[in-house]
Amino acid sequence: MTTHAVLPDVQVKPGQDFAFLEWAGKYLAEKKPDKIICIGDFADMPSLSSYDVGKRDYEGRRYVADIEASYCAMETFLEPIFQEQIWLERNHKKRWNPELHFFLGNHEDRITRACNLDPKLDGLIGIKDLQLESFGWKVYPFLEVGILDGIAYSHYFVTGVMGRPVTSARQLVIKKHMSCTMGHHQAMDLCMSERRGDGHPIIGLFTGVYNDHSEDYLTPQSQPMHRQIWMKYEVNEGFYYPHAISLEYLRKTYGHGE
Repeated sequence: MTTHAVLPDVQVKPGQDFAFLEWAGKYLAEKKPDKIICIGDFADMPSLSSYDVGKRDYEGRRYVADIEASYCAMETFLEPIFQEQIWLERNHKKRWNPELHFFLGNHEDRITRACNLDPKLDGLIGIKDLQLESFGWKVYPFLEVGILDGIAYSHYFVTGVMGRPVTSARQLVIKKHMSCTMGHHQAMDLCMSERRGDGHPIIGLFTGVYNDHSEDYLTPQSQPMHRQIWMKYEVNEGFYYPHAISLEYLRKTYGHGE
């Protein structure tokens, strides 16, 4: 049996305070999961948003600034983890080397879409600019599915011929017939009521978001009510015991009174 940690959509932008990612990193350094999964949309990439072109607040956005923000945020998140690994080695303690799995989201995929729409950008910009591999992540292309200990992970799962995202955790397991975890949606959703044909329980999870800011494109009524990371304990053939750790808990525990 293994332990998985899941980082939901973060959507980091230039000018933000990334302290909340340090809190998450410190928590994971303490709990030491076997696998750490980033479900995608870690970087927001607002300079490449096709929805905001022509709007007043679009002016001034820069690709380089988006890349720098993503790199700084990732460094902030992983630094406590790397420091814990160094400390364990120096003090001759049991080593901890978690697997790092990164599932590209539609926001990171804005880079690829921009190149497809404007061939002049091909070779000038690319997913490689995020430097995810340099941090140790195994990177999965947008919408590729990875199976980890019987759980299917992807930024989101599609349904129907149009390839639209599945809309609920229950529909996720009904349509995919196995335990699946995805991001993309602002709200978290958990379904533990379904089983495979052999009676083995399966779990559908929408991870929600983990960030410390509001999104301009959401109304006051649609802003996320809950922000959290996830721990999955005793993972075995797709089943696990889920535990959501709230942003507020992490703030109080690791934020030094912030």
